[in-house]
Amino acid sequence: MKRKWVITTIVIVLFCLLYAGYKYYQHNKSAVVENVHTAPTTGKQNTLNVNGLVIQHQSLTEDIAMVGNLLPDEEVDLTFETSGKIVEINFKEGTHVKKGELLAKVNDKPLQAQLKRYEAQLKLAQDRVYRQSTLLEKDAVSQEAFEQARTELAMLNADIDIVKQNIALTELRAPFDGVIGLRNVSEGAYASPSVVVAKLSKISPLKIDMYIPERYADEISVGTPLTFTVEGRNHTYNASVYAKESEVDMQTRTLAIRATYPNSNGQLMPGRFISARIRMSDIPNAIAIPTEAIVPEMGVDKVYLYRSGKAHATTVKTGLRTDALIHIIEGIELGDTIITSGTLQLREGLPVKLDVIK
Repeated sequence: MKRKWVITTIVIVLFCLLYAGYKYYQHNKSAVVENVHTAPTTGKQNTLNVNGLVIQHQSLTEDIAMVGNLLPDEEVDLTFETSGKIVEINFKEGTHVKKGELLAKVNDKPLQAQLKRYEAQLKLAQDRVYRQSTLLEKDAVSQEAFEQARTELAMLNADIDIVKQNIALTELRAPFDGVIGLRNVSEGAYASPSVVVAKLSKISPLKIDMYIPERYADEISVGTPLTFTVEGRNHTYNASVYAKESEVDMQTRTLAIRATYPNSNGQLMPGRFISARIRMSDIPNAIAIPTEAIVPEMGVDKVYLYRSGKAHATTVKTGLRTDALIHIIEGIELGDTIITSGTLQLREGLPVKLDVIK
């Protein structure tokens, strides 16, 4: 009986503890909800620190920035048109040579001997034609005999011309003025049309190959000026466009253009990498703002103006864009102060404080 009473007492105590815990939970929950609903609101908004820019007139320039390569005006791999042993090399590597200058020669002794043979026969053939002509006037020979003598003379002259042409093929001459590079052969080597003796380059003037975006294709023409720089040289060079490709590349959507630089003193070498710019247009008194101040919203461009300590949004119409600036055609005026930082946090009427004003 006593054991039963003890068990009953324990059950009653546990029930009371559970009930007390439940009531405590309900009381705290109600208090939290009440505090949420009854918490006072101040209506104040946090002030955002921003940077500002006072709008003033400034000069705005549109440039096309490109990269390109310097190329020789003319360039050729020098090879013989015939085969034979090289007996002469008459140039010094890395020097200027003139058009028509004899650079190298292969053995032509067999051809020279053949030429002497034909030239020895030439006098006899000419005398024979003269005698046949005299006899023909006296009807001492037939017309056929005279024509035969003339044909033999003509054939001999043709043979002499062929030998002279073959002798010319044994000579390697400069096709234009230029700088000759390193030679790849030595005297005594066997040359053939596949053996490159050296490379000849015309480096004055130089060509410049570049590519421009297709939207500028109609604006670039022959004579368009440009400037370029070369790595390692603290100097800006002037060149001009002299030709452009007939069509836009469908893969890259660019147009190949070619410019020329005089390089009169030969200071620039072909093959070098260059950075070039073409000035497309100038706006002397433009209203321009930093590109980061523009807030695209629902297909329109907006900027935030600073007025009486608050941010106010206004729609703008834009024009020319450069790397850092954008031309504002309408929407803001001289003297306005635009907000240039924190644009993603701005909204209409937000209190702002200008930290930096430019």
